[in-house]
Amino acid sequence: MQWKWPRFLSRSRTLGQQGEALAARFLKKKGYKVVARSHRSALGEIDLVAVDLHDSRGPTLVFVEVKTRIGQSTGFPEDAVGSQKQYKLSQLAVQYRNAYQLTEYSARFDVVSILWPIGSRQPEVTHFQDAFDCAVEAP
Repeated sequence: MQWKWPRFLSRSRTLGQQGEALAARFLKKKGYKVVARSHRSALGEIDLVAVDLHDSRGPTLVFVEVKTRIGQSTGFPEDAVGSQKQYKLSQLAVQYRNAYQLTEYSARFDVVSILWPIGSRQPEVTHFQDAFDCAVEAP
């Protein structure tokens, strides 16, 4: 069976871009303030950077990795955030916090998993707060 691009998804943006936009809307509805999308540096890209004003530690900088999949043939989207990806995101977060002088704020790593089941118009969005610890030490 040949795979066809679902009609409800835009062909002008990649699946990843659409997933990031959906994740940003999802987090905003939960009260987060999204401060950066697709933040790029020489090291790589952070999908979303947000501030959680309701964290028990006070305002918390949240580095969000968004994983989007159509169907489960390759597993759950969140399974793609392994130790190498965690290490890379940790490096990016340290760089971001230093570049914008945000080291005094607490920070955490969240993962937003978006699964669009084949034939469904509604994605399943799962938010994993504090999904992993920083894998590098800040200078």
